[in-house]
Amino acid sequence: MENFNTTKSTSFYALGLSYKKADAAIRGKFSLNAQAKATLLIQAEAEGIDSLIVTSTCNRTEIYGFAQHPYQLIKLLCANSQGSVEEFQEVAYIYKNHEAINHMFRVGTGLDSQILGDFEIISQIKTAFNESKSNGMVNSFLERLVNSVIQASKKIKTETEISSGATSVSFASVQYIFRNVENIANKNILLFGTGKIGRNTCENLVKHTKHEQITLINRTKDKAEKLAQKLNVIVKDYADLQLELQKADVVVVATGAQNPTVDKAILNLKKPLLILDLSIPKNVNENVNDVEGVTLIHMDHLSQMTDETLENRKLHIPQAEAIIEEIKEEFITWSKNRKFAPTIHALKEKLNSIKDGELNFQRKKLSNFDEQQAELISNRIIQKITNHFVNHLKEGDSMEEGIEWIEKVFQLEQEKSFL
Repeated sequence: MENFNTTKSTSFYALGLSYKKADAAIRGKFSLNAQAKATLLIQAEAEGIDSLIVTSTCNRTEIYGFAQHPYQLIKLLCANSQGSVEEFQEVAYIYKNHEAINHMFRVGTGLDSQILGDFEIISQIKTAFNESKSNGMVNSFLERLVNSVIQASKKIKTETEISSGATSVSFASVQYIFRNVENIANKNILLFGTGKIGRNTCENLVKHTKHEQITLINRTKDKAEKLAQKLNVIVKDYADLQLELQKADVVVVATGAQNPTVDKAILNLKKPLLILDLSIPKNVNENVNDVEGVTLIHMDHLSQMTDETLENRKLHIPQAEAIIEEIKEEFITWSKNRKFAPTIHALKEKLNSIKDGELNFQRKKLSNFDEQQAELISNRIIQKITNHFVNHLKEGDSMEEGIEWIEKVFQLEQEKSFL
């Protein structure tokens, strides 16, 4: 397998945990807020890691980067989250070199998303990349890889129908409400939280219900007022949360709090209440199930909802995978060329040095020496020789052995590069 390394002792890794093996509680433990991600980058640099990006969403937390051993990256993740190494080992995945590259392509193009074809993750990868780059934590390998993944994502979105139809956690929550709440037109809906999922849910609700049915509450009221102004819905103070919970028939919780903000202690109900918790970590305490009439649904349940839209999307997976393979192959070719480029450059310099010495000798020896013709012929010979070596390295079974052989025979010395 090809080694994608900055030095002979480091490899490229993708590691983390996702909805596939980690439940919402564990994902919440390993979630990283903006400050934690910033601290992680600083610590990575101090540890001698030169290139790394980190993403943390409701469905996954991942690190992509170079290290001598994956534990260097695992340690950074655990040090900046509430998760332990033992918990990580139970649910995590670690990919190296080719597998790590393939994983980033599948994640960034929505093929590994909890809802197939969900392209929100690519914007989060872009954000993570920009944060790392601004901190000087991106080498040209990682920059080229991220740009290739972005290119694949755009092409798949444009040329396939894998993202056709409205399907997301926020849309699934609205679907669930309409399928399970009778006479929704006369029900009161409370939305608590104005993060991305909260905003999307609110927009979907506005499209399908009356504006006056929806009440919006957020800890920071001005954020709620900005959204309310755009969607023409009612805003209440955070202090009114308990009172509004009593009035509501449906509550959608989508806050970014690290601990539950809704529990049975603040529920004084006189009618049934459906609560949808779309937060990671969970923001609704499981004890609300002790209250008669309460139905609690978490986003993991909503994400498992399969409908005709998702089944139709599956038909376009082969086309999406073909696009990934095409762009990934271009990246791998670039990577290979980049790896042997320093050796070929050093070889050319060595051959040119030999040429210059021989031309100087002949220039002194021959009175009718044709400088221009000799230069032209020798340059062509050097180009043909280097082309043969390039083809050998591209087609050979072991590029590393080929490079070492060329360096040994021609006694080359040059600064090592990475793929």
